[in-house]
Amino acid sequence: MSRQQQESQGVVLTGYHSNAELLPKTGPCVSSCPSAQGHEPNLHSRRTGHYAVQQNQNTQHGDKFGSSSSAKSIKTTITDPSSQPISSAAACPRSQASSSPKPGSSPRHSPNSKSRARPPCQRYNSQDSLDELEMDDYWKEVENITRSGGGAGRGEGGGEGDVQEEEQQKIPEEGEQEEAWLTEAGLARLFDDSVAADQDQEEDSAVFLSTLTRTQAAAVERRVASLHQTLRRRNRQHVPDVRDIFRPPEKDEEPIKLKRGSVNGQKDVAPAETETELNVEVAFSEQALTYRDIHQRLKVNAGPNSPDDKLPNFKLLRDKTGQTRIGDLSPLDMKKVRRLVLVEMTALFDTAGIDPKAHKAVKIKTKESGLFGVPLTTLLDQDQKRAPGTKVPVILQRLISHIEGEGLDTEGLLRIPGAATRVKSLCQDLESSFYDGMFPWQQLKQHDAASLLKLFIRELPHPLLTVEYLNAFLAVNKLPTKKQQLQALNLLILLLPEANRDTLKALVEFFQRVIDHQAKNKMTLNNVSVVMAPNIFMFKGFRSKVTEQQEFSMATSTANIVRLLIRYQNLLWTIPKFIVTQVRQQNMESHRKQNKERAVRKLLKKMTTEKTSEKTIPEEGSQGFIRVQAPQFSKVSMAVQLTEELQAADVLVRFLSQDSSVAVRKDDLCLYEIGGNIKERCLDGETFMKDLFHLNPTAEWVIKSVHK
Repeated sequence: MSRQQQESQGVVLTGYHSNAELLPKTGPCVSSCPSAQGHEPNLHSRRTGHYAVQQNQNTQHGDKFGSSSSAKSIKTTITDPSSQPISSAAACPRSQASSSPKPGSSPRHSPNSKSRARPPCQRYNSQDSLDELEMDDYWKEVENITRSGGGAGRGEGGGEGDVQEEEQQKIPEEGEQEEAWLTEAGLARLFDDSVAADQDQEEDSAVFLSTLTRTQAAAVERRVASLHQTLRRRNRQHVPDVRDIFRPPEKDEEPIKLKRGSVNGQKDVAPAETETELNVEVAFSEQALTYRDIHQRLKVNAGPNSPDDKLPNFKLLRDKTGQTRIGDLSPLDMKKVRRLVLVEMTALFDTAGIDPKAHKAVKIKTKESGLFGVPLTTLLDQDQKRAPGTKVPVILQRLISHIEGEGLDTEGLLRIPGAATRVKSLCQDLESSFYDGMFPWQQLKQHDAASLLKLFIRELPHPLLTVEYLNAFLAVNKLPTKKQQLQALNLLILLLPEANRDTLKALVEFFQRVIDHQAKNKMTLNNVSVVMAPNIFMFKGFRSKVTEQQEFSMATSTANIVRLLIRYQNLLWTIPKFIVTQVRQQNMESHRKQNKERAVRKLLKKMTTEKTSEKTIPEEGSQGFIRVQAPQFSKVSMAVQLTEELQAADVLVRFLSQDSSVAVRKDDLCLYEIGGNIKERCLDGETFMKDLFHLNPTAEWVIKSVHK
């Protein structure tokens, strides 16, 4: 919005106001410095705060730091709602080199404003609060991106590669979002009778719906009802009434229960939980609903000084049946996980009244080969032909290893950009010689390598967090507590395509290693977050699709998301136990239906082949033993006595001690739970075997080598 337009509306946007302390001016301002009428001529400040908006009615602007002689002056802070103004004590100047003037500065940030030498302060001592983020780094990074041609400015073309900058996302029409959501959840039959009648699919949907919690069921019911109303207006085909879909159970019907707890009712008493412990046995949406009901009943509002604005040391409640990480389950069970997670994520947002409008990704013309501007799936196809099993693009792995090989103590790593012309030339050299092994890595400077890494992320044809879920990632900040924000991120990561999820994991692990050297490189959690946020969220053509006001409001939000991804990465790449429990319930119900079909067909013939495996394990189990198979190794099997303290890691140690011919390390082996109420699951080393045996008594236990 131009200044003239603002004045015509009776409002003047007077400039970005600092919440930092005043710093004496050290020299004359060069011609490129933005100036504002009425500013003090001998003072300047680092910008870390807010805009001042004033009524255009005889309002006299005071000094540049927010004071005004008019009572009609309105001060607006464009930050995350949960954040507070940054105090002057939080501001800390960088070295002279980091604040040197750069050409082409935007009015949002004037890097020409230098500060004189200040007593040293440790910027990295307190990184818990979003208020202390040095947002200057964000706008410097935006300017660097714009100058390097890596992101088109508002109203500008994209320079090279315009052929790729077609519309990447489409806002769904009325009803399309609900249709897409139900289809993704595997529930298309709930709204479209024309879908091919598949008995197995109908039974699968019935099993799926029977295991939902009340908040999950409400989320499905809400989308079906909304779509029903939309289709009615369109006079389209009949849609089943939601009351027929979610028929209350008869008095003699009870939901399937596992031996531990109940997912469907969510009435079980959860283990004692502190504010920093994450309960993964009860659905996140059920916990959020309880939180909302309590706060509404007590009329409690989270104030601006809420301690939840800090980053607690969250930890998972200990689960004796073991933690399940992404990659531990079979592809078949992961399909069930994804459907459940989609419904659970939506239910969690529903409890807070948030509807993150999902955009629809549309096909765009992309490069079919190369390194930069190539879809992740295409890159991985290229790499897997050379190295089967590759999960993260080799070019990204090589850039990370080069930066680490040069040392992570370099000050301003990731923040200080490489020379734009040199980076562009290096990009072309990599395109032509990377796979031939002729690229001169020894000549690649560290800051140039970091710039190439960021360019790789920005140039992806679709954002790393995907078009479909980008709005949901941004909406995470609207959830009322840090715990709920963390739970939502956990679910969103599970929804990402495998290539995106693995690439994001490689990045956040690298960022953490950079942060581990913060004492020397001065790159704290906050610093890395604000520098990387625009690279992750500003996909191609992004800035032409948002207003400047929206961009300002998104700055702190996106930095906070990156901050949470890095800080809690060890928790986010796990599958919550309540989701695994629901998968077990679905498998149990499916087995029950299959057993009925077997009884109708040649039951005796089939059961004679299965009797040995199904009978042997329970007999040993009833005597306190399990039979552990190891078909890949010379020692095919061994009997293990179940004790209260026996863990999965102990089984592996015992196996290695009994078979000296095995030339693999314990870390390269995994004990798998196979069959029963799970397809396949690689066990966490701290899994207590007796507890897991009681949960899945008909499972087989198999030791296999794993490739990490």
